[in-house]
Amino acid sequence: MDTDKTETKAAGRPVVKRVLMVVAMLLTAFHLLASFLWIAPSSTARQVIPGNLLSEYMIPLWGQSWSVFAPEPINGDYYFDVRAVVKTDGGGEEVTDWVRATDVELDHSTYRPFPPRSAGLGIGVASDIKGSWEDLPNDQKAIVKLDYFKGDDSVDRLTTKLKEYEDPDGAVGGYLESEHLATAYATQVAKAIWGEDVQRVQYQAARQNVVPFAQRNDDDAERPNIQPVPVGWRALVSGPHQSDEEFAKYFCASDEVRCADEQ
Repeated sequence: MDTDKTETKAAGRPVVKRVLMVVAMLLTAFHLLASFLWIAPSSTARQVIPGNLLSEYMIPLWGQSWSVFAPEPINGDYYFDVRAVVKTDGGGEEVTDWVRATDVELDHSTYRPFPPRSAGLGIGVASDIKGSWEDLPNDQKAIVKLDYFKGDDSVDRLTTKLKEYEDPDGAVGGYLESEHLATAYATQVAKAIWGEDVQRVQYQAARQNVVPFAQRNDDDAERPNIQPVPVGWRALVSGPHQSDEEFAKYFCASDEVRCADEQ
């Protein structure tokens, strides 16, 4: 009987190995496909992977960009500034100064051979909303400047207003996704710096190009002006997978900022 059990176990091992090999091959194939679609120029081919699965899979661990090399090198800096309205001890409200969140984030990677991947988070958020905003028609850009923070339906009211005007290229949907991400990020930055008394936030994403290559040897050459994305005041946004506590531990580890527990 013992011999039969041993033979049965031995016979079952190849089946388990085959199943594991098939699973590993499928995972590898998916990873290669996702990586190809992610770094390739944006196209309808990305629809092969449904919903937001592609971005949710790539951004946390595998996000990358070849724009450092081609079609042309990175030629500008992105900034993401945040300020907030906070409740005072007397029951009133006051507006804080602007804080450049991207400078705080970059401090986590400057002169560090093994920087955290999150050190580029603010730059990524700024780049994303800057691109989405540029795709908007002028009517919608004017609406984005307005304040939408009162009531639980502020996002719905903003969405309705943006869709009242023509959107020939269908840019509104993409912009709203970018704004949701930017507002959630700004909310965490504000709470990390000013604590739980934050009532609403305002942020400004911007890009500034470097001195043009043709003027690289000109001592009097100056960088072009900053290209801002003007966004009004927004209600706080918290995502289901966000941790304000963990974000504050990471963000406030920089010497570039004084956070709520230090003030």
